[in-house]
Amino acid sequence: MSKTPAGTLYRGREGMWSWVAHRITGVAIFFFLLVHVLDTSLVRVSPEAYDAVIGSYKNVIMGLGELGLVAAIVFHAFNGLRVIAVDFWKKGTKYHRQLLWLVVALWLVTMIAFSFRHLPIVFGSH
Repeated sequence: MSKTPAGTLYRGREGMWSWVAHRITGVAIFFFLLVHVLDTSLVRVSPEAYDAVIGSYKNVIMGLGELGLVAAIVFHAFNGLRVIAVDFWKKGTKYHRQLLWLVVALWLVTMIAFSFRHLPIVFGSH
């Protein structure tokens, strides 16, 4: 009978899921930045093409995409601070679950506040 320790940092519990979410948000932010650099560079090639591309972004789907982007950036930033705390604070591994729940709470507060500001603009009622 195999005895696998339960609740270690990366065994399907909070630590593993925060690790997965951190990697996913990091990759998503990277691809956004890649597209952002490419579409911004259009201004040097053709200002008209740049204006057309930027104009195509002004719709509800892209507005909701912006909300998702901000959600990814905010989680990645707060979780990055948690990772730093776990790595460099002597008691970080002891409190990594509580720190994750703090990240989630801060993320929710930030996203609720941002959503109240951003969604009226997306749906044209600003």
